[in-house]
Amino acid sequence: MITRIDKLQIELPMPDGPDANGAAAVQELLGGKFGEMSTLNNYMFQSFAFRQKRKLKPFYDLVASITAEEFGHVELVSNTINLMIYGTTFPGDPDVTPMQNAKDKRNSYHFIDTAQTAKPFDSMGAGWNGADYVFNSGNLVLDLLHNFFLECGARTHKMRVYEMTDNPVAREMIGYLLVRGGVHVMAYAKALEIATGVDITKMLPIPSLDNSHFETTRKFEAEGVHRKLYTFSAKDYKDVVKIWKGTHPEDGGKLEVIQGTPQGGPIPDLPPIPESFAPGISQEDFMEIAKRLQRSAGI
Repeated sequence: MITRIDKLQIELPMPDGPDANGAAAVQELLGGKFGEMSTLNNYMFQSFAFRQKRKLKPFYDLVASITAEEFGHVELVSNTINLMIYGTTFPGDPDVTPMQNAKDKRNSYHFIDTAQTAKPFDSMGAGWNGADYVFNSGNLVLDLLHNFFLECGARTHKMRVYEMTDNPVAREMIGYLLVRGGVHVMAYAKALEIATGVDITKMLPIPSLDNSHFETTRKFEAEGVHRKLYTFSAKDYKDVVKIWKGTHPEDGGKLEVIQGTPQGGPIPDLPPIPESFAPGISQEDFMEIAKRLQRSAGI
């Protein structure tokens, strides 16, 4: 079972203004081939289908823990996109064309198909193709090797999107995911080394796990985020310590398994967008709903 916590894995800064075209690029990190929807569903279905879970428990615990983290990454990227789009249009009578600014933006789906929010499609608006993007062979070594390369591909895309936009919300999110993705690359490399005896780390950098060139990664690495693997469970998946151990190759710091979750940050409370009819609740409607809630609570 999954326990959901009403937080993001980090706190996102509030944007200075809208950046809808930047949000379109960030969509690749959500619904692209190497986006968070793909990493989540690859690991999720692999964990569901994992055979001999008890006999091979450290490997199962690793895939299961990273699955839970990836759910939070989907949430983090989605909220980033939401914040980047907000403010592109303005409230007003329909005849003054309050959404006129949207027609020249690169991804009109954000304004027509959703209420100016994220959706699982890529940077060009093509829907996330789960049937083709999920790999679940049932072979432990093959799945681990696939996951290793999936994380490397995801890292490459994050670095490129980072260089496409200087939006502070996007860069904060990407900086964090570059650090966490590096953890996953290392974790799958360590798992493969234990399973096969082959030193996968000699294949690095593909790309380099050095994050020093990215400004927003530095504070997370200063906090040791790159050395921590979270179980995302209060008491389960403890055997991941048999894989995530030793020292970090970049700084020599001790690797650490955290039983639980990151501290996290608040989820943005999106304001209404009347011109998109979202949420479609007027002040009068709200007051009536409040009265019904009070009556149902016996107040």
